[in-house]
Amino acid sequence: MSKTIVIGLDIGTTSVKAVAFTRNGVAIAEQEVEYPLHTPHPSWAEQDPLVIEKATIEVIRSLIDSHSIDTAQLFAIGLSSAMHSLICMDSNGEPLSPSITWADGRAAEQASRLRENGLHIYQATGTPIHPMSPLVKLIWMKENNYEPYKNADKFVSIKEFLLYRWFGSTVVDYAIASATGLFDLHKHQWNKDSLKLAGISEEKLFRPVPPTEVLTGIDRDIAMKAGLPFDIPFVIGASDGPLANLGIGAINPGEVAITIGTSGAIRQIVSSPKTDELQQTFCYSFTETHSLIGGPTNNGGIVFRWLRDTFGGNENYASLTALAEKVVPGSEGLIFLPYLNGERAPMWNSRVRGNLHGLSLRHGKEHIIRAGLEGVIYSVYHVGQALERLAGPPQKILASGGFARSSLWLQMLADVFNQEVEVPISHQSSAWGAAWLALKGIGEVSDLTSIKESIPMQGSFTPNADNHKVYAEMFAVYKELSDGLDEFYS
Repeated sequence: MSKTIVIGLDIGTTSVKAVAFTRNGVAIAEQEVEYPLHTPHPSWAEQDPLVIEKATIEVIRSLIDSHSIDTAQLFAIGLSSAMHSLICMDSNGEPLSPSITWADGRAAEQASRLRENGLHIYQATGTPIHPMSPLVKLIWMKENNYEPYKNADKFVSIKEFLLYRWFGSTVVDYAIASATGLFDLHKHQWNKDSLKLAGISEEKLFRPVPPTEVLTGIDRDIAMKAGLPFDIPFVIGASDGPLANLGIGAINPGEVAITIGTSGAIRQIVSSPKTDELQQTFCYSFTETHSLIGGPTNNGGIVFRWLRDTFGGNENYASLTALAEKVVPGSEGLIFLPYLNGERAPMWNSRVRGNLHGLSLRHGKEHIIRAGLEGVIYSVYHVGQALERLAGPPQKILASGGFARSSLWLQMLADVFNQEVEVPISHQSSAWGAAWLALKGIGEVSDLTSIKESIPMQGSFTPNADNHKVYAEMFAVYKELSDGLDEFYS
């Protein structure tokens, strides 16, 4: 029987998704399993890696069983995962610590101290100095005599954790390694200065490899639980950022991908690393010849969730969006600075908090909801200005992630950026990028750029000139307020 299906497995911050694609990029089935985020202390954000492993096995099994997928038709499985997770693991693959996520802010003091004199670390690694960084988390562990740190055999991400337990694998892809703050993006090897700061040796980390690395020989018990054949190849893939660019076709110079899920990001693939002294953007390795530059915002869909939980009552997202649509662009002067969870790019200030500016008796719930959605887009545009300084103005914008389900949000994006926004049919771009890398890893496709011919598109959103004029005026105020908040919370 000929093989026709490839699976992209995307291990995210709040859930794991498995998506089955045909070779030409049509998503024929998808499943999602959620898992909790624990906050045992203020600013801490942890997850149980064993719960994530169980969810990952469950989502594969559910995808296969619920959609009657014939596993004999599977080419391979490609992997994507969120960046910046850190687990202290023993030599048997058992977790000594929770998985500490990108949202964890316990290392704010260490980040602030390192940022003052760590420009050389940033320029070598491309990872902004921020509590999200595993480097800064390790410094916190060292300084606080964290017991799992002292007893760890290895320090790994959630993807490395799973692949070690499933395959005995001791490799890490360039993109996940590059987001640690421990990896030299120019030399593609662990950075000695970062290791010294973290108080660890290179032997405590896995070996960096390209994203097309193929893993075979899955543990038989895992394969049986997941409903997979024992000979199924897994391709290590990358982090969700570069894979979202790949999966949406934003590969060439000037092609910009904007993804908003729980958080958000704006990114561009470049042929050589790009950083500057302002330290406002990231630069991560992807392949031997490609890097990813851009910046993340902490506050994407999580803002809409907060608006729903706070103001929605029994209303769902669709009804709240309908309310927001009744309000004119600019929310009649109301500006929502969406820093509910601190902020990463461009200010990299974990202490900064949100703000509603211009609130009056004229404003109701519908204004606050629209202003919140606009604030998320302003924050992405704010990062986009820093990206433009390094890579030039975008020539094409492509959108993906959960927000791409909302025509209102997509129109806001087009209006704020004053550019056409193209949208694929499937919003699971990271999963498709992972699946395409799987095809490349096993030799079914020859290069990355030909994915452009295999991305079904649903259409585009054209900017409204009048709306852009309003948003330009509002963003000028937003930026001034944002700069003031950054200074206040620094």
